[in-house]
Amino acid sequence: MGTRFNGKKLSGGFGRGPLLISVEPISFFGGVDPKSGLIIDRWHSLHNKSLKGVVLAVPRGKGSTVGSYVIYALSKNNVAPAALVLRERDIVIAAGCILGKIPSIELEVSKWAQLSNHSCATVNGYEGYIEVD
Repeated sequence: MGTRFNGKKLSGGFGRGPLLISVEPISFFGGVDPKSGLIIDRWHSLHNKSLKGVVLAVPRGKGSTVGSYVIYALSKNNVAPAALVLRERDIVIAAGCILGKIPSIELEVSKWAQLSNHSCATVNGYEGYIEVD
């Protein structure tokens, strides 16, 4: 059993996968390809990384409200993250996760910073926690 960090529920569900951490915000609209699940923003530190099946930890989103639809499209195309963990509540990402049935939580800064010591995670969006291995 791993370490558990309690957060705030954003969207329900369970997701488990490798932990992919972004130190910078991400724009889903224009920054992520909804067909392949790849980060296509060439200026982003995770450029060319796949979101498929990962637990994506990101400080927050940035950019257009169309990002919600891109997250939904990722889900419909079977290339979505298994779950999302946010450092700051982001209504665009939360709405996309609700539409795409992707679990998501908000995690306070001190707990979010500790994620970098881990490689795999399980998110419980119903109860609002992440467990890391």
